[in-house]
Amino acid sequence: MARILRQILSCKGVEAFFVTLESALKARLLTRAGWAWLRAHVNGEGREAMELARSDADSGLESLLRWRLRGRRLRVRTQVRILGVGVVDVLIGERLIIEADGKDNHEDDEHRHKDLVRDANAAVWGYATLRFDYALIVHEWELVEAAILGAVAAGHHLR
Repeated sequence: MARILRQILSCKGVEAFFVTLESALKARLLTRAGWAWLRAHVNGEGREAMELARSDADSGLESLLRWRLRGRRLRVRTQVRILGVGVVDVLIGERLIIEADGKDNHEDDEHRHKDLVRDANAAVWGYATLRFDYALIVHEWELVEAAILGAVAAGHHLR
């Protein structure tokens, strides 16, 4: 697995490497020896990605969000359990929920309704929720980032 990850870094760049690395960690596909080998055989960008990588992201979209927000000095956590809401994709600070909606779990009316109920429950508990789909996160990052930073500037991430 380590050699494949190094090849992804070489061919696809650090974002793809980071997303794939977190997926490999989540699936427990990278051994300690593989980790050590990888660290010794990647460049500075690869080592930066390895330092940020965790095994708790539930999707590549969550990983991509964390990677792209890394320089913003925000407390970004993934897969956080919130009383009365459940597990959310990303929590920024203490009160800003970011939901990264992949196509598989969020495209029909029933799932959409469940998402809206969760968002309403989060609001009852004092949370603000921003919800983005795959296309927004991947192809319109500037808009997503502006929305997140606007919510942070308004203090929605604070207690």
